[in-house]
Amino acid sequence: METRSVARINRPLSVIGLGTWQLGADWGDVSEDDARAVLDASVQSGVTIFDTADVYGDGRSEQVIGSYLADNPDLDIFVATKMGRREAQDPANFTLAKFREWTDRSRENLRTDTLDLVQLHCPPTPVFSTDATYEALDTLVADGVIARYGVSVETVDEALAAIAHPGLASVQIILNAFRLKPLERVLPAAIEAGVAIIARVPLASGLLTGKYTEETTFAENDHRTFNRHGEAFDVGETFSGVDFEQGVAAAREFSSQALAAGLTPSVAALAWLAQLPGVTTVIPGARNVAQAESNASAGSIAPLGQEFTDQVVARYDRYFRAAVHGRW
Repeated sequence: METRSVARINRPLSVIGLGTWQLGADWGDVSEDDARAVLDASVQSGVTIFDTADVYGDGRSEQVIGSYLADNPDLDIFVATKMGRREAQDPANFTLAKFREWTDRSRENLRTDTLDLVQLHCPPTPVFSTDATYEALDTLVADGVIARYGVSVETVDEALAAIAHPGLASVQIILNAFRLKPLERVLPAAIEAGVAIIARVPLASGLLTGKYTEETTFAENDHRTFNRHGEAFDVGETFSGVDFEQGVAAAREFSSQALAAGLTPSVAALAWLAQLPGVTTVIPGARNVAQAESNASAGSIAPLGQEFTDQVVARYDRYFRAAVHGRW
């Protein structure tokens, strides 16, 4: 597994991490034994970063990770959690007092005194441009409650506003073969500032696995059902905001491209992202050991080259640019 380090994180991270929303069992049942097996398989495959949040399973994801790491104290795992979705999404709620409340809960769940990285979890847009937000986060760093802070964003403009603040360590943003806008400005800005880029939704909610057809359906409690049109949260979080039928068609083409490179679609999609200049780590989810091992294997793929990227960009232009590029 390749590792990568940036100035404001100042420790090497595996280029493929593990996203753990699914381990909270918010969208489909995952037993604690299965969740721990996914964590263990990821670690054994070279993963050194877990991404979680205080709202994943109402804290269950954090608790499972905390329990797993307590049972494996010799592991050097970087845990990135998120906060800010436990309250009404009013900028007035993003205060030092609330930050203390939220981080205290996460520290208890994760069984640690100091959180490695806390990210604001897609807060209202004005929060990113409010100096008091960063002053409060700086206070938590000074107090030893958190080691670093970052943001998880919906839009490029939110990312750029956050990167302008010198204390920011990371930006988590949707980036995949069907969402390319961050390549233009966010990745160059992050490189210049020494800020880590954590690429989320790297498989476009599963579209880039190439396993779906136009007739595929999902469980009622799966966000790919209940948030298909943005009913519960930003529609860009589900299938990266692309039309499902168009996504299936484009995924068929991507699958052919991946197979021509001798890779499965999932591994190709993850490897391509991990190889982009400016991307620090990619955080696919995994519901079982086989998925975890397959995802991690993308961190040791030989360079795919410019021709591969040119095909990805051309496909984005044909299928998605007009619909999604201006939105996020």
